[in-house]
Amino acid sequence: MNPNQVERKKNREGRKSCALLWDESFLWGLMAWRALTEAGLSFDLIRSDDIRAGILPRYAMLFVPGGWAQAKLRSLGEKGQAEIRSFVENGGSYLGICGGAGLATQSDIGLLSVSRKSFQERVPSFSGPVRLSLAPHAVWENIKSPVFSAWWPLQFRITSQNDLRILATYDEAQADAFSADIKVGERQTNGWSELEESYGIFLDPQRLKDEPAVIEGRFGQGKVLLSLVHFDTPGDQNGQAVLRNLWQYLSSDPDWPIQASRAVKKQFMADTCPECQKTIMDIKATVDTLITMGERNSLWYWRNSWFLQWRRGIRGMEYSTLAVMTGEIASYLRHNCLGGSNEGNIPAESSDLYQDLAAIKELVIPFVKKAKILLAREKSFLATAVLSPVHCSDEAISRLRQELHGSSIRHGGKFKELILAVDRLLYQLISSDQSLLR
Repeated sequence: MNPNQVERKKNREGRKSCALLWDESFLWGLMAWRALTEAGLSFDLIRSDDIRAGILPRYAMLFVPGGWAQAKLRSLGEKGQAEIRSFVENGGSYLGICGGAGLATQSDIGLLSVSRKSFQERVPSFSGPVRLSLAPHAVWENIKSPVFSAWWPLQFRITSQNDLRILATYDEAQADAFSADIKVGERQTNGWSELEESYGIFLDPQRLKDEPAVIEGRFGQGKVLLSLVHFDTPGDQNGQAVLRNLWQYLSSDPDWPIQASRAVKKQFMADTCPECQKTIMDIKATVDTLITMGERNSLWYWRNSWFLQWRRGIRGMEYSTLAVMTGEIASYLRHNCLGGSNEGNIPAESSDLYQDLAAIKELVIPFVKKAKILLAREKSFLATAVLSPVHCSDEAISRLRQELHGSSIRHGGKFKELILAVDRLLYQLISSDQSLLR
């Protein structure tokens, strides 16, 4: 072993197991945090600023969850992207799920010789449980029935298999999966072609069969594992088993469970910051009225605790994200605030927490008011015509969409401003909680 290899081995042995990149993940970051916590895995939340500051060598692996890859690239900047490449090249492991997998492709950070199929070539709106066909590998240990969740995945185009190994391919979509707003189990096999012509996109889940779902390769000395299925779906026992296997395989950490931590005294937030409690309840009540309106107008319903199932053309992902993330903050603050003493019991009006909540409330009230107007107009439009989530011939709808959501399918407009504020506060609450529990 040469001196450089000895030094790399020494550095690896001193690393913590995993850094989870929070930025530009939103709902996907919250899901990943919850799933890793449920699986009992050790990890730290980090941000793009941390990566640019050189934090990655402290860890054995970097996990990048879902979200728009282009937004992640902008958040990282050239410095952050270079830090990730250097980290993996020098022996670190990279785990990317969905958008995090897209971030590692050839045209983005470029960790593997793989690209993404265009929107027109893939099945862009598939979501739900799907059976995989597995190649022998350590990550599948103890998986007897390989059914996992895929949530609107991209599709790989493998340009060279010289440095790649396909660990799993798609097999069969399960009956309770959806393609766009169509339930797979309620559709006859020969009925997809007409729907595809009507929708103008590929819908038939059979088009996914034998497509790569999980791939592995090397970049320099490091391992890169990219998955289009969400092992980080909370409550998924199969997913938890794979995550545990991944922690052992990618971080070389046989002691992946979180060790028992000291108890932390908690105080009820209503006692220490009643104005904060009132403000978050106002925020949650405002968002709840929006969700209820959509339900009453048959624009969506709750598919599970994380996602709405929305009608074609409605921006349901944004409303799911807003409801779940504000609900998570409300749940956290309703039950307790960490600290354990009254030293931090300062007047609510001057606290950082109150200021953050007040800023979110100031954004959410006008957003919800205009979103209700938009949804009412979209419902009327749907009575006579097909609706795209981005383009609409109705000028009033187009103006409202531009203001609230921007001009593309990615998060934008007033929604992006609002969800960034929600995201910042949620990160602060979760990361401060984790630091106290270490």
